[in-house]
Amino acid sequence: MSTFLPPSSCFGRCTLVGAGPGDPELLTIKALKAIQAATVLLVDDLVSEAIVALAPRGARRVWVGKRGGCKSTPQAFIEKLILSHVLAGEHVVRLKGGDPFIFGRGGEEAEHLRAAGIDVEVVNGITAGLAGMTQLGAPLTHRDHAHGVLFITGHTRPGAAPVDWPQLAATAAAARLTLVVYMGMKGVAEIAHGLAQGLPAGTPVAVIQNASLPHQRHAIARLDELVQVVAQKQLGSPSVLVVGEVVRCARSFAQWMDRTPLEAGTLQAWA
Repeated sequence: MSTFLPPSSCFGRCTLVGAGPGDPELLTIKALKAIQAATVLLVDDLVSEAIVALAPRGARRVWVGKRGGCKSTPQAFIEKLILSHVLAGEHVVRLKGGDPFIFGRGGEEAEHLRAAGIDVEVVNGITAGLAGMTQLGAPLTHRDHAHGVLFITGHTRPGAAPVDWPQLAATAAAARLTLVVYMGMKGVAEIAHGLAQGLPAGTPVAVIQNASLPHQRHAIARLDELVQVVAQKQLGSPSVLVVGEVVRCARSFAQWMDRTPLEAGTLQAWA
């Protein structure tokens, strides 16, 4: 039995907004306009307070955080919450770190709303993997180092098949791809071991935590020392791993190369 919905003109609206990696100056003009027009904001944990502060004073702010290893707001609840506010006539801005359609579950939320007859606008944001490497002065693609880039999650949903890291590494080596791994810190040992089956031990890896924010930290390591670096420097989430020859373009890479492999991996990190 279908549910009767009034004409869409009676509804409010929903905009899925990419808040970028955290720096408010990296917002698009379109994202800023949407935030400033919101009556209700549903905010992810990784959205910076400075960006939330751009919303109108009277707008309702609801935090619906989702972070690996922590208590998270169920996705089904978030989707119902968005729909209920839209049906109540609100302009809902679903504010997400990075880009809504790159590991932001924006696709699921858009599908849920469209199934209910609600049009959804999506405003893209700069994703952390891109912003983090830019902060290091390095690209993700380069004619001499990488012919492409592959974004992949290091955290699959419960019950899903795990990522075949050895196969992925072999593909990256053959096609000269940069690998950008999101949500990979919890499984960094497994990821490093798997990638080492298809990539040279000396492949450079950048670990970038809190990309674009004043408290960003990063380290560069050889692939075979990655786990040791992460532990030594106490790097954790939210971080991205960037694996590939483009890391050689980072401003910090010359310092890293001046050290022995062990010192480079164990000792080198920059604020």
